Amino acid sequence: MRKRRTTGLRAAVVAALCGLVAVVAGPAGPVRAAAPEPAHTVGDITGFEADGPVYHLEAGAARARVSFVSQRTFRVELAPDGTFTDPTGKDIVLPQGTPPPTHWRDAGDAYEMSTGKVTLRAFKAPLRFELRRADGSLVWSEAKGITWDKDTTTQTLAPGGEEQFYGAGMQNGRGNTSHRGKTVEVGVDDHWDDGGHPNSVPFYLSSAGYGVFRNTYAPNTYAFQDPVTTTAKERRFDAYYFAGPSRKDVIGQYTDLTGKPFLPPLYGLEIGDSDCYLHNANRGERHTLDSLKIADDYVRKDMPNGWMLVNDGYGCGYENLAETSKGLGDRKMKLGLWTEDGIDKLADQVKAGQRIAKLDVAWVGDGYKFALDGCKDAYRGIEDNSDARGFTWAPESWAGAQRCGVQWSGDQSGSWENIRWQIPTYAGATLSGLAYTTGDVDGIFKGSPKTYVRDLEWKSFLPAMMTMDGWAESDKQPYRYGEPYTAISRKYLKLKESLLPYMYSYAAEATRSGVGPVRPLSLEYPDDPKAATDAATYEFLTGEDFLVAPVYQDTETRDGIYLPKGTWVDYWTGRTYHGPTTVNGYHAPLDTLPLFVKAGASVPMWPGITSYQDRNADSPLAWDVYPQGRSSFTLYEDDGVTRAHRKGGSSTQRVKVVAPRSGAGDVRIGVGAAHGAFQGKQTARPYRFTVHTGDAPRGVELAGRSLPRLRSASAFAAADAGWYYDPDDRAGVVRIKTASRSTGQAFALTLKGASAVGGR
Repeated sequence: MRKRRTTGLRAAVVAALCGLVAVVAGPAGPVRAAAPEPAHTVGDITGFEADGPVYHLEAGAARARVSFVSQRTFRVELAPDGTFTDPTGKDIVLPQGTPPPTHWRDAGDAYEMSTGKVTLRAFKAPLRFELRRADGSLVWSEAKGITWDKDTTTQTLAPGGEEQFYGAGMQNGRGNTSHRGKTVEVGVDDHWDDGGHPNSVPFYLSSAGYGVFRNTYAPNTYAFQDPVTTTAKERRFDAYYFAGPSRKDVIGQYTDLTGKPFLPPLYGLEIGDSDCYLHNANRGERHTLDSLKIADDYVRKDMPNGWMLVNDGYGCGYENLAETSKGLGDRKMKLGLWTEDGIDKLADQVKAGQRIAKLDVAWVGDGYKFALDGCKDAYRGIEDNSDARGFTWAPESWAGAQRCGVQWSGDQSGSWENIRWQIPTYAGATLSGLAYTTGDVDGIFKGSPKTYVRDLEWKSFLPAMMTMDGWAESDKQPYRYGEPYTAISRKYLKLKESLLPYMYSYAAEATRSGVGPVRPLSLEYPDDPKAATDAATYEFLTGEDFLVAPVYQDTETRDGIYLPKGTWVDYWTGRTYHGPTTVNGYHAPLDTLPLFVKAGASVPMWPGITSYQDRNADSPLAWDVYPQGRSSFTLYEDDGVTRAHRKGGSSTQRVKVVAPRSGAGDVRIGVGAAHGAFQGKQTARPYRFTVHTGDAPRGVELAGRSLPRLRSASAFAAADAGWYYDPDDRAGVVRIKTASRSTGQAFALTLKGASAVGGR
């Protein structure tokens, strides 16, 4: 341990004065009310001590502490009165590994504390921090030292000329484009419409390649102006810093610290239904078992539904829980319950069949520690009393909640305006490590047939979605409005089901990277200046391959669809667009969601299902391929329900595609062996491929042998193996099927004389 103390008259004066409140004397007269305490700025460094990866700094009465967590992650604390406190304790930050090797030096005007990747400079007079990379490039710099008054502490940073800011959790109506020039509030509120922030997080992300997490339960205010000021409503400073290099890497470091997103069960990625059945004041006297009649409606109408909350209403209880759970199970659905008044009975409820817990603001408190504890306790309660994964929904949460639940934006009305502001909300939340965010389909109140289907269309491309019944004039099940609305809802919910292996693979990736499936364009295209602007506000990406541009007005025309660099394919027509470009006048009748697929995509699908439980040992795996250049996708699989994946019970299978960058040429699809094992893994399965070439190949070879060409759709449907070119399907699609093949053996398909997406 080495310790240094600053000497000289200046230091002595600073030590005597730092931290004292200035007193202004007025003329003699009546006693006046005390003036508000002025803001203090930390003074000069008066002491420095190195203790391994922890460094202690003194500035008069104030004390600062720097602790390195990893090569790129460190913590800065400042106690104005010299006494450190930690109100969050072990609630948010998880135990970390061994700290990295560090070293320091006295650089004259500053102390430099370094790992192999970053150097944090502490300027001496006055104390001011600056972060640089190992190559000397600037990451961030304080414009002045940390300030405080009796209620708050503030850090002031000098923004870069083109620096953009993101994050702060779920910010209703914004978040997927830059916060620069705006002030963002972080603190749980009950404002569930545009401008609210019920699931905010005290973390922000900069395009300069860093992120900051304020380790606190206190409300924060981030003013991304010039200078940038970030204020917490507490008289202590405690922040963790994450240095890139990329934005995804920063999110990864933040979720290394506070927890990776949980992996939902497969039914958690299906639509859910919520209502009160016992003592429902809005719908008359009913019983919990009446929920099975609604479940039967879903089945009769061939409508997907993964789970039901059967007591979702104030004062709504339940009865016959085990019988209800069994009845739902017979209909391929899971039982959920709303926890209006706590989770004291959760153990018995889970043993009776409950698998989803929806939390309520009424008992999780003001949204800070209580909300986080409620999420963790409900999640753990499901896992402690069953072999299932924890799965919760919460209307209010905080940093760390990504590891235990879905964040839900609260009670809204069905309207075009509410569709509009929700579009940027959920993709923006991904930038704070929230992987599963959503809102009710067409809200809980009001609504209309048109707003219902438009809202359902785009929310089918969110991981989690739910309807909430019993509050509007019409219930919100997707078949309530009749035709054509029922058919449109069925179309998109079945598409959501077929895309489950794609979505689940991204969900599994989130447990490793911290990055959720739904993403703003700015995350995938960080060098595109338009991705940070209003040009990209009303669209988002699902995974890397789908670009979703919802219709949020009562119109059949969508303008202002920004497509970033690359070739983009209209999912419905096969038309190609070359980005960057803006599409205006896109024709979008009520049944059409503007949806684009990036060329190079290979999308795994489960064709023809209404529930993940429809799958069996002989079910095919389909790949929807948009060939261009070299590309790949890794499919993730496990049993979809239990926690066996945490002990290695899972499998991955990689598909690689080699095709021309454009124009004519062979297309080769290599399907790798499935590596890993889990209960229920298919040892063999048939494969289906739809390859968007735009032109018919001369032939198709499987493992070097020609597959028969089939001359009609009916012949293709009847065959066990072969290929068929359909020129009328989305500008020309080659359909291929194989007989059942071992998942332990790799194989290759070659489309001879085909072309890249878009045709020859």
